[in-house]
Amino acid sequence: MTQRSAVRDRSALDPDLCRLGNMRLLHIDSSASRSESASRELTAAIVARWREQHPDGQVIRLDLDADPLPHLTAATLVHQSTADAARAEGVLADFLAAEVVVIGVPMYNFSIPSTLKAWIDRISVPGRTFSYSATGITGLAGGKRVIVVLSTGGFYAADVPGDFVEPYLKFMFGFLGIHDVHFVRAEGLSISVDHRAQGLAAAYEALSAVSAFTPQH
Repeated sequence: MTQRSAVRDRSALDPDLCRLGNMRLLHIDSSASRSESASRELTAAIVARWREQHPDGQVIRLDLDADPLPHLTAATLVHQSTADAARAEGVLADFLAAEVVVIGVPMYNFSIPSTLKAWIDRISVPGRTFSYSATGITGLAGGKRVIVVLSTGGFYAADVPGDFVEPYLKFMFGFLGIHDVHFVRAEGLSISVDHRAQGLAAAYEALSAVSAFTPQH
């Protein structure tokens, strides 16, 4: 590889490399669009900035549109397929190994893409990322920073119903013990060409507010 930051496929994560001490970033895209995707453009910009700050870091790439995970069924729940079970374990291992997680999330029908939900189902594992006890539920996956790029066709103010993306993801990662979660919003992208340009410009400006890519412990 020519770049100093090694890009690794999620299925090829080397456990020995994980013990070397270099920071790892998990880069996830869930948009069904490719060249026209605002969320993909912005996650790529975040990852590029992270590479500058961590030239010896490791990037784990997961494109949930190009390589979707199967949704939960009776068969996948009991791991009847050896291949599905191995992939689920690999996805979970990649998540646990990463100190920083960058996720591109377009709003589809007021919620997250179903492909992203399938990924969340694979990382929400009792005894691995959360635990039950008589006193409640404890998240086990803390110590990470999560940066979510949320792209929307319209505008969703805090007091206007319709955005089920940010509240859900904030709760879900908190459930797993991750409270260092940042949202970068690109809004109004489908209203007009000018609105799209303004929405992207605002999102790029918001990136500067994510002052560091090191998890806050």
